[in-house]
Amino acid sequence: MSEYERAVILRLGRLRPKPPRGPGVIFVVPCIDDITVVDIRTRSFDLDRQEILTRDMVTISIDGVVYYSIKSPFDAMLQVFDPEEATEKLAMTTLRNVAGTHKLMDLLSSKEYLSNQIEGILYNSTEPWGVRVERVEIKEIFMPDQLKRALAVEQEAMREAKAKVAAAQGERDAVKALKEAADIMETNPIALQLRYLQTLNSICNDNTRSYVFPFPVDIVRKLMK
Repeated sequence: MSEYERAVILRLGRLRPKPPRGPGVIFVVPCIDDITVVDIRTRSFDLDRQEILTRDMVTISIDGVVYYSIKSPFDAMLQVFDPEEATEKLAMTTLRNVAGTHKLMDLLSSKEYLSNQIEGILYNSTEPWGVRVERVEIKEIFMPDQLKRALAVEQEAMREAKAKVAAAQGERDAVKALKEAADIMETNPIALQLRYLQTLNSICNDNTRSYVFPFPVDIVRKLMK
């Protein structure tokens, strides 16, 4: 037998009380020993797409893949008729039961958490069968087209709302900064003149034909009086 195979031998219908035979050469008694070879390598099977009703009453479809291996050849042969079929059916029912307890947005945002939860349940349930579930992966969550459009509209509205909030916060910060600058300029008239010169320098360029000269506000006030 190969390195990745183990043999379980039944002699006259009774299990031989030794560890599984192999790898290497195995001697059996013809017509008396019944030998079953078990592959202990990691295998996988696909979870067919399951129709699931979520906690918030939304119908979706989920598929995935399960990786497993035979940990105990004795238990895999004596405790369950077909370990792979039993594990596959259990995985499908577990997927439906676990996903049905979550809301749609929780499933979309935390597929890894859902995979780990299903893996833990399968690991504990299949251990008496001699099966070790090594990994569970959720491949895709399918939604109706109408639901996809509704979610897209909702997300767009949320982005617009966040943009408006950010713009309002920017306006508030700008007004606060202008008020602080006005308070500083009010206490120091020279600062206001320097601001005039800075503004004039920023609006002037080589193609400008108009010239703007800042006029002191205090002189305007005296003339108005």
